[in-house]
Amino acid sequence: MTQRTLIIGGATGIGFAVAQLLAGRGGHVILAGRDDNKLSDACQRLQVTGASAETVVLNIADEKQVAILGKTLEPVDHIIVTAGSQAPGGVLTALDLSAARQAFNTKFWGSLAVAHHLSGKIKPGGTLTLTTGFLSRRTVPGTIVKTTINAALESAVKMLAKELSPLRVNAVSPGLTNTEAYAGMTLKDRQKMLTRAAENLPAKAYGRAEDQAKGYLFVIDNPYVTGSVVDIDGGALIN
Repeated sequence: MTQRTLIIGGATGIGFAVAQLLAGRGGHVILAGRDDNKLSDACQRLQVTGASAETVVLNIADEKQVAILGKTLEPVDHIIVTAGSQAPGGVLTALDLSAARQAFNTKFWGSLAVAHHLSGKIKPGGTLTLTTGFLSRRTVPGTIVKTTINAALESAVKMLAKELSPLRVNAVSPGLTNTEAYAGMTLKDRQKMLTRAAENLPAKAYGRAEDQAKGYLFVIDNPYVTGSVVDIDGGALIN
C-alpha cells in the first residue's frame, strides 16, 4: 500500500531530499511550504521521474492555516517538518527581539501547531518528525535564538512522544549542511566555508541534504525509535 507523507518545507533543501527518497521507493509525497512557485517547481521535478506528488501552500507561522489544513488533509502515514526560520544572530543585548519572536513563531510554535492540529491525521503506526539543529547543545556566542529554539523543540519532542503515543515522535538534528540556506553567498565563499568546516570535523566532511534525508527515513522505518533526537553533524557535538 502506498504510503502518504506530508513534508512541510519540502520544496527545497533537506525537505526536498527527503521527498526524493520517499518518492523513489514508491511513496506519495505532499510538499507544503509558503512559496507556491518553489513548490510547483519541486513537484514537477519529482513528477518528471514518475513520482507521485502534490503541493499545498502553508505558512506554519500562521496557526489558522495549519488548523484549516487539519480539517481538509486526508490521512497520512507520516508528517515531517523541515521548515526553518531566519533566526537573527548576535548577543542578546543587541538583538531585535521582534525578529527573534518571529523566528520562534515559525520554527518552534509552527512545529507545535503542526503537532496540535495535524497529528490526528496520522494513521496508526505513523510518525511525526521535527527538525532541530546541533546548536541546541553547543554553546556558541551569538546564537542564542537558534540555540533556544532548537533546545525547546528537542524537549518538546520527548513530551510529545509520550502525549501522542503510540504515534512515534522524533527529531533530526543536522549540523552544517550545504543547502539553499547559503544561496546568498558566492559559490567560491560558500565552498571555502564548507571546506574549512569539514577540516575541523571528526568526519572530515560537510553535510549534504541527501545525508540528512537518510536520518528521516531511519526514524520512519524503525518502529522502536521514539522520543529520540538523531544527530547528523559530522561529529560537531563531540569536538
